[in-house]
Amino acid sequence: MSGRDHRPEWNGDACAGSADTNVRATPESRARWVCILLWVVMAQPVSAVNSIESEKVDALLRSAGLVAANVPGAAVGVLRNGEVLYERAYGVTDLKSLRKIDARTNFRLASVSKQFTAMAAMLLVHDGKLRYDESLTQVFPDFPRYGQAITIRNLLNHTSGLEDYEDLMPRPDPSLPVEQVQINDLGVLDLLKRQTSTKFAPGSKWAYSNSGYVLLGAIVQKVSGKSLPDFLEDRVFSPLAMTNTVAYVRGKNQVPNRAYGHSLEGGIWKETDQSPTSATLGDGGVYSSIEDLAKWDHALEQNTLLGGDEMQAALTPVNVPGIAEPDGEPAQYGFGWFLNPYRGHPRMWHYGETVGFRTAIERFTRDRLTIIVLSNRADLDSSRLARLIADLYLSIH
Repeated sequence: MSGRDHRPEWNGDACAGSADTNVRATPESRARWVCILLWVVMAQPVSAVNSIESEKVDALLRSAGLVAANVPGAAVGVLRNGEVLYERAYGVTDLKSLRKIDARTNFRLASVSKQFTAMAAMLLVHDGKLRYDESLTQVFPDFPRYGQAITIRNLLNHTSGLEDYEDLMPRPDPSLPVEQVQINDLGVLDLLKRQTSTKFAPGSKWAYSNSGYVLLGAIVQKVSGKSLPDFLEDRVFSPLAMTNTVAYVRGKNQVPNRAYGHSLEGGIWKETDQSPTSATLGDGGVYSSIEDLAKWDHALEQNTLLGGDEMQAALTPVNVPGIAEPDGEPAQYGFGWFLNPYRGHPRMWHYGETVGFRTAIERFTRDRLTIIVLSNRADLDSSRLARLIADLYLSIH
């Protein structure tokens, strides 16, 4: 296990001057001693609380099966007010190198990637190159007629009614390497062009749609003239110094400090890093780390990429029937973020699940608290674990 706790440190400038006990007491020296004593009284409880919280989080992670051993694991980060309160890493990136996971290890984010795809589309709206009410057929003139009723906004908030591309794909040949049967974003676009209708009238209800976010990735490429990975690098990752984050395309770029996905089968860990849908980008192709996602969290807090007014589009829940969490609980959704509160605490959050990976980010906006859990093992419920960690911090502050 690797990690660190973050406790307040005294800045001597706050009580500048000598505290030499051999010097005769003066009003100034007494004032300095009072300042130091006040700091001790105030700082110790904060440090103690942080230590208690960290110990409780450690216990939670152990109970979830995370141990400092040569098995797949996870990285966990807790941030408040832009500062890292807690950071731990357990396990290894893969079973061949046995390299230890740390804060810079990159995990496949799966659907946590959608917030980056949404930001790319929003930046193009900011640039005046795209409109939220623009239709699919306006971007792709050769798209079937049913695309006339589907807007960019419908794609962003999962109200498009598009068929799920996973259901439209031909059954992969199990005798072939998975990389040879993977579908990419343009392949999904081609599948959807062969359809003649949607599952429901666009804008009338909600249904989580990977198809919609894959199309958003293709739209970013069409409108900007850059691939989604290049656009994200130029407009998001590089400006925020997210130097290890990448939208991965096999054969075109590399994932630094990469973790590989794993599943526990018959009591034995096996690498399950890729599936036939692992090559799509817009719905889940970003790899990132605890360290880089802390920078992303800070940028969201500071409205670094888009102003507060522009960000409101992403943070306004769509008002249609059917919005639900994976377990069926009622939810709210904006652009790339679930928005339903947790125990009265406003939040923006998302989960990610793909073969061999489980990820979650929970941002409690009023509390300025963020929990990030990234795992390269399929047996970890990262979303539940993130909420349990949040309970510890929300109950104390």
